[in-house]
Amino acid sequence: MKKVFAFVAMMGLLTFGVNQTINAQETESPATEEVAQDEAVDEADDAADSASVEEEDAPKGLHKTIKVKFIEGSAGFMSLVAIAMIFGLALCIERIIFLSLSEINSKKLLEDIQAALENGDVEGAKSICRDTRGPVASICYQGLMRIDEGLDVVERSVVSYGSVQASNLEKNLSWITLFIAMSPSLGFLGTVIGMVQAFDDIQKAGDISPNVVAGGMKVALITTIFGIIVALILQVFYNYILSKVEALNTDMEDSSVSLLDIIMKYNLKFKK
Repeated sequence: MKKVFAFVAMMGLLTFGVNQTINAQETESPATEEVAQDEAVDEADDAADSASVEEEDAPKGLHKTIKVKFIEGSAGFMSLVAIAMIFGLALCIERIIFLSLSEINSKKLLEDIQAALENGDVEGAKSICRDTRGPVASICYQGLMRIDEGLDVVERSVVSYGSVQASNLEKNLSWITLFIAMSPSLGFLGTVIGMVQAFDDIQKAGDISPNVVAGGMKVALITTIFGIIVALILQVFYNYILSKVEALNTDMEDSSVSLLDIIMKYNLKFKK
């Protein structure tokens, strides 16, 4: 009986201990799961916050920055500045292409003309000029057209036609200077209107505070900046175009003098 009672008591203690252990695990597991879920949520929130901060700190593209500033600077005046830049750049590109096509190897052209005239082939020299582009070839052709009328007539013809070609080289430059002057002027006009807007906001609010003045001042400064930038860009292209025009004018003058020398030698050789 003692053995049976001890066995029953032992079984009861074991059963009671197992039940207590299971109950403890059941009560601890929900709490552990809740803690784990809370930690996961916190980590997700921290990751989202850090991602948003990184997105804010990440540098924007140049075109996006320009687009944002364009909108912030009042689309009306910024559009006028953009139109001035577009027309100015279009004229600059047209002049650069025209002047680039007008540049030739004038030294080789004169050598070919001289070689033809030394053989008495005036028509061949004219054909060389007709087949060559540019103002230098045109001036030489005009001189050869009057080669039989005397050196004085040839010189007057070359000088007169050279003035016409120089005017063609400088075509549309006045419009480029207009857009160079307009761009900062439009920017300053936006500045004045932005200042007026700032004072209107102050009057409506009845208080001078940074938040009230900031909007108008921002519009004023952005329009001025863009106007000056456009003027600087167009000025660089304008100066480059002027340098090419000066180079072509110098080339035409030198070629005219050389052509007169070639014609004089031709007259001395074949018009004795």
